[in-house]
Amino acid sequence: MALTKVLISVKTYPTLSERYDELVCTAGFREDGSWIRIYPIPFRKLKVDSKYQKWQWVEIDITKNTKDFRKESYRPTSIDNEIKVLDKIGTENNWAKRKSIVLKNVHYNMDSLIAEAKDSSIGTSLAVFKPKEVLDFVWEPCDREWDSKKLEAVYANQAQQSLFDVEETKRIFRIAKKLPYEFSYKFISEDGKERKLMIEDWELGMLYWNCLKSTHGDEELACKKVREKYFDEMCQKKDIYFFLGTTKKFHNVGPNPFIIIGTFYPPLVNQLSFDF
Repeated sequence: MALTKVLISVKTYPTLSERYDELVCTAGFREDGSWIRIYPIPFRKLKVDSKYQKWQWVEIDITKNTKDFRKESYRPTSIDNEIKVLDKIGTENNWAKRKSIVLKNVHYNMDSLIAEAKDSSIGTSLAVFKPKEVLDFVWEPCDREWDSKKLEAVYANQAQQSLFDVEETKRIFRIAKKLPYEFSYKFISEDGKERKLMIEDWELGMLYWNCLKSTHGDEELACKKVREKYFDEMCQKKDIYFFLGTTKKFHNVGPNPFIIIGTFYPPLVNQLSFDF
C-alpha cells in the first residue's frame, strides 16, 4: 500500500522475539483519528534518522499483518524499510493539537469496550479510555530476567547477521534490561467496577531505570518515585486518559484482554473559564 502517515503515540517497553530479536510495539493515530498498530519494529536497530519519538508524524510503508486478526494491526512491508520522520506536535495551548486528534473517540465504560473487543463485527483492540477515578498505582515483583531460550535465540540471530560468534555478540550487543516489576493502575470506570490493568509503556520503563540510578539502586524508593510521576502528578494534577490495547493471545478469551500501553495527560482546564 502507499505510504501511511501516523502520529506516534505509543511505544511499549521492548520484548524479546525468537524470530525478530528485540521488538517494540508501536501504535498511533491516522490523520482521521483512527488507531493503527505497527508490529514488529526493531526500534533500537533502526537507522538514526528513522528513530521516531512519541508525538511525531511518520510515514511508513505498511501492509495488513495477516498473522494478527486484530483489525488495527499492520506491519512494515519490509523489516529493513526506512521510516520517514516528519514534524512533531507540541503541547502548546494546553495540548490543543494533540487533543484534536486523540480525543475524537473516547471510551468511558470498560464493560462496553470489552464487549466491542469480543464482537467480531467490531473487534476494537486499541482505544482511548477515560477512567472515572484512578484509585491507586501499584507494583509487584516479576521475573527479573528474560526467558533464557528467547535470549539465546536473539544472540544466535545477531551472530548470524554479524562477523562475530555468539559469545562475542553477547559482549557487544546490549539487550534492553527486563523490568523486575509489573506496574499497574487501579481504577473505576463508568460501569462502577474496580479494575486493575498492567502498564507496558516505554516511558515508564525508562523512568524506573533512571529513578533506580538516582536512588543508588534502592528499588523500593525507585518504584515510589515512579508512582510520584504516574499517580501523584498524572492522576492528581493532570487530566488523565489511558491508551488501551488488547493482547493478541487473550483478545478473544480473556475476561478483560486490555492492558495500558500508554498515558495521555494534558493539563486540567478550568471548566468555568470562558474566552470573550
